[in-house]
Amino acid sequence: MNQPYHYIGLDIHKRTVAYCEKRADGKLVASGTFSTAHPSVLEWAKERSMPWVGGMEATLFAGHLYDVLKPFAMDLQVGHPLRIQAISSAKHKNDRKDAETLADLLRCDLFPQCHMASPLVRELRRILRYRNFLVRQAVRMKNKTTGLLMEVGAVYDARRIHQHGYFEEFLGTLDEVPHSVVELLKTSRVGLEMFQEAQKKLVKALLEHEHLGERVSRLMSIDGVGEITALTWALELDEPSRFSNMK
Repeated sequence: MNQPYHYIGLDIHKRTVAYCEKRADGKLVASGTFSTAHPSVLEWAKERSMPWVGGMEATLFAGHLYDVLKPFAMDLQVGHPLRIQAISSAKHKNDRKDAETLADLLRCDLFPQCHMASPLVRELRRILRYRNFLVRQAVRMKNKTTGLLMEVGAVYDARRIHQHGYFEEFLGTLDEVPHSVVELLKTSRVGLEMFQEAQKKLVKALLEHEHLGERVSRLMSIDGVGEITALTWALELDEPSRFSNMK
């Protein structure tokens, strides 16, 4: 006997979503595409005439779609991309077939569901990851500074070159260096200070957030665990209870 709801596979792309809606017996009910814009997603969800279970791959765009569609679905699952690919590998692939495959995996209870963090955790995780991006940019600015100095054969103290006081004093000694190099060094320094200041503000905001304060404090009581390690553990791991075992 067919279950009283439909199964919908959602193949997500940057601007559109391909969907395939099936009954439990595999009969096709509807298929097509809709825009990822918020109004279009809402309109599509309100058009569903039967209770439904949905499934989508975990992608960069899945979070927005998940938050909008979750209230309309009986269950909405997010699948592990690599496991879905391993299960549903096919020679001929397109958006329609991918959406149909997701629907079939759902109705056959083969959908490789992965953890979907709460909107709050995803928001805080986004901030932490952006902080990590700023740190990488700061490192690039440091490397560019030393690279410019090596290009012109300047002698500098590698241990102090990125210290503000030493750097300003050092610039005044570069009499034989082309003027363009001095200006580029100043630009690199401005970029470095901007990235460093921005990442500090983001870390401070995370540490002071009520959702993280107690947990981060407890994690930092472990020897060798600092602020960034604690924040990374709390936000990337989310709830440890979701894992079946320590491994």
